[in-house]
Formats: sequence, C-alpha cells, structure tokens
Amino acid sequence: QVQLVESGGGLVQAGGSLRLSCAASGNIFSINAMGWYRQAPGKQRELVATLATGGSPVYADSVKGRFTISRDNTKNTVYLQMNSLKPEDTAVYYCNANLRYYSGAYNYWGQGIQVTVSS
Repeated sequence: QVQLVESGGGLVQAGGSLRLSCAASGNIFSINAMGWYRQAPGKQRELVATLATGGSPVYADSVKGRFTISRDNTKNTVYLQMNSLKPEDTAVYYCNANLRYYSGAYNYWGQGIQVTVSS
C-alpha cells in the first residue's frame, strides 16, 4: 500500500502564492518521478509539473516562470510553489508518484486538493 497525502491548498487572490506539499508513504521501493496534475471543472486532467529522480523539471507552458516543483528525497515529498496565481489556475490539484518495483512501474495518485484563485 502506498499513500500520497497532499496539503497546502486553499483560496487566494489573483497574484498571490500557495505552496502545495505531497508526502508519499507506505511500501515504497524506488521513485521514478513525482509530480502534480490538475483538473478544472469540465476539463480533462492535465500535467502541471513533474520531476524525475535525477532529472530536470518539466512544466506545462501555462505555468512556466510562475510555478516551481521540487523534491525532498529524504522525505519522499514533492512540493509545488505557485506564484503569480491566476483565476485560470483554479482546479483540483493531484499529486502523482511513479514508483518502481521488481514487477514494474506503477502510478499512484493523491486524493486531490482544491486551489481557488479569486479575481
């Protein structure tokens, strides 16, 4: 069993900042990558940012220059620093972890956390 627990969401005015955190726990052998996705009402889930172990961050074009993803590998935790937030950033944000085992690689998801940006 693997659990991903997200925190840090909430309501913020446009131009403000939030920091999301996601801690992975449980039966973790090795982490390939951790990242964030989001889903706005009526839209498909989309990649926000991802960071592979030993790799470079990958960002959606819409958040480049405003969001920063980072990881603390000692805590199996991924962070998303969100600055200059816009109303269009409003969505449920989901943490994702791609974990590697002898049997293969598997994706795990957090329960989602609401981020609301008011204009």
